[in-house]
Amino acid sequence: MLPAAERFTAALRCVIVAPRAVKIETVSKVSAWRKASVVARVAREQAGRSRTVNAVWKAVSATGRAFGNALHQLWLEVTGIVFLVMALSFAGASVKEYGKYHAGQVGGARFGLAVFFAVTFAWFGLSSFWRVRRKRERQ
Repeated sequence: MLPAAERFTAALRCVIVAPRAVKIETVSKVSAWRKASVVARVAREQAGRSRTVNAVWKAVSATGRAFGNALHQLWLEVTGIVFLVMALSFAGASVKEYGKYHAGQVGGARFGLAVFFAVTFAWFGLSSFWRVRRKRERQ
């Protein structure tokens, strides 16, 4: 008679495998992705040899660059306008606060703060337009 430990290991060696193979879904998906990547790589290599595909790709990239540059310029100009409008708003508040300060109703800190924000936002707005100009000169 075998000891209990040997009987247990002998029982493990005699496990019956299921008569049908079990399909593992993740393996088939990985295999499909691998096949797709191989097909894409071969198609890219073949397209790289085609003059038509290269010409179309260069046209699309040039058009994309032009649109990107135009959108960046538009973004800088719009943010510049927004900052300048905010600077004008703070400038108006500075005038109002100066009147209150001159009348002795408030201290100078509020007036100084309004002037500080007006100058800061004016700087941001003007520097945005300067960046547009520098970018246009480089092109």
